Amino acid sequence: MQHCLVVDDSSVIRKVSRRILEEMKFRVSEAENGERALSLCQTDMPDVVLLDWNMPVMDGYEFLTRFRQMPGGADTKIVFCTTENDGAYISRALQAGANEYIMKPFDKDILEAKFQEVGLL
Repeated sequence: MQHCLVVDDSSVIRKVSRRILEEMKFRVSEAENGERALSLCQTDMPDVVLLDWNMPVMDGYEFLTRFRQMPGGADTKIVFCTTENDGAYISRALQAGANEYIMKPFDKDILEAKFQEVGLL
């Protein structure tokens, strides 16, 4: 079973994401910020990270740059999931190593399509 780490400061987004991902047969773990997510990845590296941009403590961009430097971090798929729709944000995320980018709100169809594009389904 593939493992997805949902990193978002919104408990509602984490709950909705968990429900969708579990329907898609993923094992799901959660973190409320990038710092907590990095800590979780040290003991349980996910196959994919669903990552918010704007979070307290450590934002998604900083998480992404640090994560990609971790052992095994280059192999994990990163899908940014955020309200930031400016082309500069999208370009910056992709240049830093994100594999895909989706906008909130999202649904199961959108998530499945993006996961298929990055080779997870």
